[in-house]
Amino acid sequence: MTINLKNFLKDKPKLSKMGEFQELQEIDGLEVSAVSADLYGSGRDDLALFYFKDGANYAAVYTNNSICSESIVWNKGIRKSSIKALMVNTKNANTFTGSQGFEGLDSISKNLAKNLTLREAQKYEGTKNVVKPNEILFASTGVIGEKFPTQKIKDSIPSLVEKLRDRQNKFIWFKSASSIMTTDTRPKLAYEECKFGNHDIRLCGIAKGSGMIAPNLGTMLSFVFTDADIPSIYLKSLLKKAVSNSFNSITVDSDTSTNDMVAIFSTNKFKTGKVYNALDPKLKDFENALQKLLLNLAKQIVSDGEGAKKFVTVRVINARSQQMAKKIAFSVANSPLFKTAMAGEDPNWGRVIMGIGKSGEKVSLDKIEIKFGDLKVAEKGKISDNYDEKKLKEYMKWDSLLIEINLKLGQGSYDCYTCDFTNDYIKINADYRN
Repeated sequence: MTINLKNFLKDKPKLSKMGEFQELQEIDGLEVSAVSADLYGSGRDDLALFYFKDGANYAAVYTNNSICSESIVWNKGIRKSSIKALMVNTKNANTFTGSQGFEGLDSISKNLAKNLTLREAQKYEGTKNVVKPNEILFASTGVIGEKFPTQKIKDSIPSLVEKLRDRQNKFIWFKSASSIMTTDTRPKLAYEECKFGNHDIRLCGIAKGSGMIAPNLGTMLSFVFTDADIPSIYLKSLLKKAVSNSFNSITVDSDTSTNDMVAIFSTNKFKTGKVYNALDPKLKDFENALQKLLLNLAKQIVSDGEGAKKFVTVRVINARSQQMAKKIAFSVANSPLFKTAMAGEDPNWGRVIMGIGKSGEKVSLDKIEIKFGDLKVAEKGKISDNYDEKKLKEYMKWDSLLIEINLKLGQGSYDCYTCDFTNDYIKINADYRN
């Protein structure tokens, strides 16, 4: 899968389909830049900066991996509800780097704060807008255990600050989303609009992720920016709920990263009246838009899974509970045998049966019904009387597949999104550090 730049350059409706490059709009109160810090040694952009001149409310969720990046350790130490900047580097995960990694962030934050403050004084004469080191968040992605490139990043800060732009067009969004990629073959971008009080507000999102993707809060890097005015405490509850139904519904290889982070930033440029709680009616449209945007990005990550050729939805319906449905869906979706069958376009439904049993959930064999798309393969404890191998093999050639498991035990349901395992997955990860 390669970046379809021709597709990106075409004008498209803002609310376009997943997999197409959406025409993201500018977010008032946000400035963006991306440069090469020569972290890859190839001249590609590998460092991005998102700056909020007047500050932004924010909320974030992080990996549950017991070993996490020093960037996440830094962020968790920030006690402010409003921040001024987010810096993202690729190539180096800043994980298992000891004190050098954290001290590097401390040094970078002071340097970046100084440069941003100086820029404000020069650009807006008489301003007293001072950026402090503890108003800066970090995100890192790349190789674990390598020395963090503090000096290279510090050397790039003047250029990064100088190139900040407060008018984000499609090229700037594309550039920033591309700069945070590792093994991704294309940037992930999504856009939504919704009503917030009497205003039309915007949500722009970018993400990176292709491998080491499994449900555990963020499961990659994703950043959402909105011009709405929402306090951090309510952003947090909205984000947790939206992540639960989007990024926590995907799996590429069942591995949970040390660097997972999903964050939302609200620039507060549209004042729409005080929000009193997370159930405020004004938030309903925003909640739906956020959920839609994150699910879009999550699906883009799965469709760009390392070496992936097929997007697969594993749907479990009529379980005793949603929890049961989710457990079975992931048991099937995470099975290497199931995923390689998808890659080989083999309708081997026995591997679905195996995945159901492996989950440990109690099921009634004589009730289970399995369909590949609209084609029934198993029912009443045996192969379906209408089983048609020829039609199934034709269906397996599709790029997007639906595997539906009907347990006929209750009303619980769950959709899990995954991809196939191909030989390219092995090649990509075998050569990852080369």
